[in-house]
Amino acid sequence: MQSIYTVTAVQHRAELEQILALQRENLKQALSAEEMRSQGFVTLQHDLAALEQMHALAPSIIARQGEELVGYALTMPRECRALMPVLVPMFELFDRLDYRGRPLKDYRFYVMGQIAIAKAHRGRGLFELLYDKHRELYQHQFDFVITEVSASNHRSLRAHERVGFQTVHTYRDATDEWAVVAWDWSPPRLTPPR
Repeated sequence: MQSIYTVTAVQHRAELEQILALQRENLKQALSAEEMRSQGFVTLQHDLAALEQMHALAPSIIARQGEELVGYALTMPRECRALMPVLVPMFELFDRLDYRGRPLKDYRFYVMGQIAIAKAHRGRGLFELLYDKHRELYQHQFDFVITEVSASNHRSLRAHERVGFQTVHTYRDATDEWAVVAWDWSPPRLTPPR
């Protein structure tokens, strides 16, 4: 069945501006408690300059229906850690974590900077389409994608699990409780014969 959506990498500055508009609609402070509980939310607000710098390193993924941008999934390489000072503690945490018996920082990974879908387009498989395009574009450069999800954002946690993310760490900070989740694209390791 043909999708009614076009999912691509960002190509133009105008698309970054459209991302910011959709982001504003989904910010925690713009939603009621019921909307946050049932529909999910985004926590962090970016600016155009930060998105342009992120895009220059690795384009983010967007979904369109016709001319309308209806979803996005932001690519945030580790080189972006200084762009958003509020995220520095997250990157520092990643530097201290182990994954599969090795320091996480020894792997090739990037951070999912944020993912959001317009309200009228939720429940139609866009979340999975956005992540599938990430894997298609980046699986040969990176071992996995990692992100943090608020433990109170049950919709997002369930959606990440459906895609294939696994929780690798949980912690609490001054603002919330967080699940660190990773979607591993590295080839399966063979178990040596006994």
